[in-house]
Amino acid sequence: MSTRRNQPRATLLALLPLVLWMPIGCRRSGFPDVPAGYREFAYVTNGNSNTVSVLDLVNLRSDRTLRVGENPTGIAANPKRNEVYAVNTRSGTVTVIDAATNTVVSTIGVHRQPYFISVDAAGGRAYVANAGSNSISVIDLDRRREIAVVGTGEQPGLARVSPDMRSVVVSNRGSGSVSIYDAASYASPNVPLKEAPESPQSGPPLKFRSTFSGCPGATDIAILPDSSKAFIACSGGRQVMVVALAAAPGSWPARQDPTATSDHLLTMLVVGDAPVHLAMKPDGGEIFASNFGSDSISEIDTWNNQVLGTYMIGTKPVHGIITHDNSTLWVANFGSDLISIYSIDDGQLVTTVHTGSAPDALAFTADEHLLLAADAHSGDVSVIRTQGKQGAALFTILPAGSSPNAIAVKAIRANP
Repeated sequence: MSTRRNQPRATLLALLPLVLWMPIGCRRSGFPDVPAGYREFAYVTNGNSNTVSVLDLVNLRSDRTLRVGENPTGIAANPKRNEVYAVNTRSGTVTVIDAATNTVVSTIGVHRQPYFISVDAAGGRAYVANAGSNSISVIDLDRRREIAVVGTGEQPGLARVSPDMRSVVVSNRGSGSVSIYDAASYASPNVPLKEAPESPQSGPPLKFRSTFSGCPGATDIAILPDSSKAFIACSGGRQVMVVALAAAPGSWPARQDPTATSDHLLTMLVVGDAPVHLAMKPDGGEIFASNFGSDSISEIDTWNNQVLGTYMIGTKPVHGIITHDNSTLWVANFGSDLISIYSIDDGQLVTTVHTGSAPDALAFTADEHLLLAADAHSGDVSVIRTQGKQGAALFTILPAGSSPNAIAVKAIRANP
């Protein structure tokens, strides 16, 4: 989907001695012990191979390669069950992977050119934006089927469900707008999903609430942990849109302010050129925009809706991820084959780590001792040790397929 990617600037020749030295598969010597029966895998979509690479993160080796649909792009793990979902853009489908057996167990039809999938906190519903159909698919993950399709703006890229499962926020890249839908009538935190009646008895799975224009190239979305605000990257310009999400009737915010029961635009924040990704601190206090066009990151105070500063970070930053302790931001620099490590507490760039060619998507292992970077041009995954006597360093490189573009991590126990 993205048009931001350039030709690779460098090769892996400088990394070959390290790669050849590393064993193909080994237990993580010096890393924290894991419980008996514990398993952890990374699932990597390979856009040009029509596959998902499964990487064993305990033994640091390739586990297997799964054949999925054509041009797999987005991928997400279910927070409540041992399932992972890969979106197949050219096939118009979603592949369901059983993470306990690492096998494909189902394929769900959606519509034309889906790119990403968002799973709700209860693990029962998923939302897929269909860019080629200008629609949103609602998927019942219990029954493994689409239960509704709802129209939206032009070329929707992402449909993100809020933590409280009341709102679905959609970025419409083609029309430069943001659409918001009410999902509360179908997926209520107070109603067990398996007991919830099917549509139309419980009302439409998604009910249109509002739309906001003026966000050219709308792409990534970050929603605060309390579901009160959404931040949308306007990658066609230099702004981030901030929208207040409607509070539930009768809730404390609604009692304090009657206008809180409706969505409303709060402000447009000026950041760097072409913000393509938003990395939010786990506590929701700050968001960092990766400004692909200006080689910078912008720090946003989410409480006061202010940009605290914009700082140079690396060549074509494309993705950021923040540690659970809210202290450190890791940024993939697509144009320089480097990961930048930025100390949020100190407000400065600490160091950089080499990767394969064109690092893009990032993901931590569950214990955050490893960072994974999908190297789009070299067809592999860089495994970076985040802690050690010498600090952060490239630990090994694992093979993937052609054009890896997204990573999901799932940790399970063999016998829960």
